Amino acid sequence: MIKRSIARAVLVLGVLTAAAGQPAKAQQDPSQFISTLGTQAIQVMGPQIPLQQRIAVFNQLFSTYFDVPRIARFVLGQYTRTATPEQQQHFMAAFQATMVETYAQRLGSYGGEPFRVTGAHPAAGGETIVSSQIIRPHGARVEVNWTVADAGGQPKVTDVSINGLSMRIQERQLFASLMQQSGERMDIATVALRQSGIAPTAGSSR
Repeated sequence: MIKRSIARAVLVLGVLTAAAGQPAKAQQDPSQFISTLGTQAIQVMGPQIPLQQRIAVFNQLFSTYFDVPRIARFVLGQYTRTATPEQQQHFMAAFQATMVETYAQRLGSYGGEPFRVTGAHPAAGGETIVSSQIIRPHGARVEVNWTVADAGGQPKVTDVSINGLSMRIQERQLFASLMQQSGERMDIATVALRQSGIAPTAGSSR
């Protein structure tokens, strides 16, 4: 069973890697986009799959289907105006690694469970909110809202909210707090951000 799950994860990772290199197609319907993305993410994130394998798969998902620069600018907030290009580059790397590791762990607890899109509605700034549910054992529901924006004719995720908790807002608040604690030292805050998402070692309760 474990070997089949790992093989499936490797297969999906290969498909995603190939898709990332294909030329842009006509803009996809946001609901269908999330239906495909969510199913891929949940189906290969089961806890029986080693954490590092989940991280590798979600890293490809994040790089391909999320508008990483746009999310990172939102998380930086006011510091976008004062950070040097080098500082922004280091922040971007730390931010992506942190988000990938955090969500590989969070989604891992829902791996293999049914996923369905339940609706969509327009939001500010031309974005679309796509609502979905993960069906847990005994009928429990996890509400997941995806914010989708057009990025050069392709849909990209700009936020994920799980049971009302926004990914980008939580990260923005965390980074602002780290900046305050570091005395507005961008380098120190970026290192602290990176450490906040480092995956736990075996046996860790984090």
